[in-house]
Parts: sequence; structure tokens; C-alpha cells
Amino acid sequence: MRKWSFTSHPASVGESYFEHLAASWGFARRMFTAALAGLVHGLFPFLCVSTGSSIVKQLNERMVVNRVKGGAGSGQPSEARNG
Repeated sequence: MRKWSFTSHPASVGESYFEHLAASWGFARRMFTAALAGLVHGLFPFLCVSTGSSIVKQLNERMVVNRVKGGAGSGQPSEARNG
């Protein structure tokens, strides 16, 4: 059975616990904004036409494409390495 660790995953991507917390919350805020834009766009198709997809592209760039490879992993999120 795997032990709970607050530091193993952050360390695997080259971050401290608090750096990872801040980055994760930043991503969550941006994803929430994209979700709201998607809801608005669904109701009013002439609004937020590319907002959600633009945010997703920016997050992809930040997380995957431009990741600093200082951690123990390959520079990709653990889900991508294991998939």
C-alpha cells in the first residue's frame, strides 16, 4: 500500500509543496474561468467564442511544453508518463 505523501509528487516535478500548491491553485483558477466561459458560450454562442480554448492552450503550454525539467520525472505530468 502506498503511503500518503505531501511532498513526493511535488518533488517529482521539481517543486516544493507550497510551490506546487500555488501552481495547482493557479491552474484551477484558470480552468474555472475556462469552464465559466464555456457555460456563457453555450447560452450565448456569440460570446466567449475562443476564451475556453485559448485558456486550455495556455495551460498546456505552461504545464507540458515549457515545463522546466528539473524534477526527477521526464518533464511530463505523471499521468502522461503512465498513460
